[in-house]
Amino acid sequence: MLSDIDFVRKSLETHLFFARIMKEHSFFLQLGFTPRDSNFTQQADDFRKEFDRLLGDVVALSNGVVSFRVLDSGEVITPYTLKTEMASSFYTGVRIPTELTKAEAGLMAGDLKKVNPELERRVASINQRAIDLISCLIRFKSIILADVLSCRMFTVNYPLLIDHIMREAKLYLEIIRKLQNRISIERDILEQEVFWNRIMAEHSKFIRGLLDPTENELIDVANNFSNEFDRLTQEAKAAMDRIIPPEKVTNNSLRATKAIRDFKAQGTQGLLECRIRSIIIPLLGDHTLREANHYLRLLRSFAK
Repeated sequence: MLSDIDFVRKSLETHLFFARIMKEHSFFLQLGFTPRDSNFTQQADDFRKEFDRLLGDVVALSNGVVSFRVLDSGEVITPYTLKTEMASSFYTGVRIPTELTKAEAGLMAGDLKKVNPELERRVASINQRAIDLISCLIRFKSIILADVLSCRMFTVNYPLLIDHIMREAKLYLEIIRKLQNRISIERDILEQEVFWNRIMAEHSKFIRGLLDPTENELIDVANNFSNEFDRLTQEAKAAMDRIIPPEKVTNNSLRATKAIRDFKAQGTQGLLECRIRSIIIPLLGDHTLREANHYLRLLRSFAK
């Protein structure tokens, strides 16, 4: 049973990371539809705006409440988030509310000693809103994936990417449902490593496929990361079956995630400076960087 303090803090920290991820998923989907499917474009835009509102309400409650380790991890925002939002808005004409990013940059950590009942009530309300919204987004993503796989729809997003973002939404939903029921969210370490190593492998595959064919060196690096994280995913599964020592998998995953984090940071900077030939929207670079930072924080907590 979670304490009131853990309920409030962990709920807000989860939303600070995942609500931003969901709003960006909606943005990436929005950009991918053809003119024929303008109704899907509008629905994706509506989801994006709903997650903007959710994130705004979370930010308003988070100052002095969330932990330093989360704010300092680079999973909430990075030094590139604001600039990638501005660049992506410029390229697409979609208004991205950068005021949210600026507000997050001003958040201060706090050591919560006691929870105000009103704060607890408001967090529970946000959690329920999130549960309803994430559930709807998962259904939307599943419809898109089914239509793409049955050749009823064309989108510039890979089918694997749609499946990828649906899995992330399902994880977010699982975490918030547990928190709302005051259940601990400390999932099995190896289970999390299987999930996030697969995510990192798929990021590498997406990057590889969205780079211009002339970017041979970057394509090779992305391909090597893809192979490495595929191997680490299998190692984590083997450790679950007690074939490999768990600590070995965690250490290997930590080393590889630091390396891909650096690669993503350099890539995001390269996109902003127009030094990389690709069809990667800059915000996607920052998005994958934040996910690597989130996974790094988890791995460091596992390695202690």
